[in-house]
Amino acid sequence: MDHDRALRLLTTTLAVAVAVSIVHYADNYFNYDEFPQSDTLPNPSAALVGLSWFLFTAAGAAGYLLFRRRSYVLACISLGFYSGSGLVGILHYSAEGMTEAVWWRQAHVIADILLGAAMLAFAVWAALSLREGQPARRA
Repeated sequence: MDHDRALRLLTTTLAVAVAVSIVHYADNYFNYDEFPQSDTLPNPSAALVGLSWFLFTAAGAAGYLLFRRRSYVLACISLGFYSGSGLVGILHYSAEGMTEAVWWRQAHVIADILLGAAMLAFAVWAALSLREGQPARRA
């Protein structure tokens, strides 16, 4: 895959991931008390949930800009960190009662998890396939 095709894939995936994360994190922040709390793992505060969205999203934006500049190593590290924004949603299911949450809440949590996995897969693929500062190989 060449750089331009990879960039289009990254642009689409990141845009959808950010949109879904806005819904997920806003719901989690504003309706914090409606989310089941874990008995076995530490539960982040609503403030930490809100702040983490900004930190994760800043890393995603940085990764995107670095990827555009063909600074693949730093881009992949940033995008890998950003993938945690969605993957951390898995922890919702460590709390008893999450599977009984309303369908739309589960839908955005699961979508965020899947998009986190897609972002991580992209970062790993790019790290293994692309060379710093060089155009990507054609597939």
